[in-house]
Amino acid sequence: MWGMAVDRRRLRRDADFVKLLGTGKGSEFGADKADLTRWAALVVGDTAVSPPMRGAVAKCVLTLDPIASRGTWAGREPFDARTRAGKTDMIAVLTRARLKARRAPAFWRAIDPVSRALQNAEGLICAFGIGEAPVGFQGTVSLWRGAADVVRFAYRQPEHAAVVDRTPREGWYAEELFARFRVLDVTGDREVIGWRDRP
Repeated sequence: MWGMAVDRRRLRRDADFVKLLGTGKGSEFGADKADLTRWAALVVGDTAVSPPMRGAVAKCVLTLDPIASRGTWAGREPFDARTRAGKTDMIAVLTRARLKARRAPAFWRAIDPVSRALQNAEGLICAFGIGEAPVGFQGTVSLWRGAADVVRFAYRQPEHAAVVDRTPREGWYAEELFARFRVLDVTGDREVIGWRDRP
């Protein structure tokens, strides 16, 4: 917690875009699932900029290359995502939304079945919730074996496909962002992010 507080200014000075985030317990999602022992830092820019790790007993760092991004975060488009050639084995997906207060209860009810289905999704390596505040500013990070696994879950898994279909009609979000990344490197303790070896 201390590192999140005191390193915020340094990171914002040295990086193009920074968000210091709380996370959910394990792979659970929801306002009541906060984990005060695990924190995340999203740092966009020079890879030499190090996120806060004061007092950490374990850490895991993902180095990512954006391959697709749609939407904004705090009014900005933080990821320079353009079509890149090359192999894209492991894929990271980041979703982020600022919920409309009056729509939030319906949103949380709608995504509960999605959260349960995600746990057994084919190709999922790990997933965890992120948030800038306990309520209303939420998102997810997930790692997948490949792009086909992401597409299968996003558009063919019934519960998730139903939420995707309802989103424009329900108007849950005041702001939203969806981004995909090529995973260039994973260093540190993978258990921190709930990594699981899957066939």
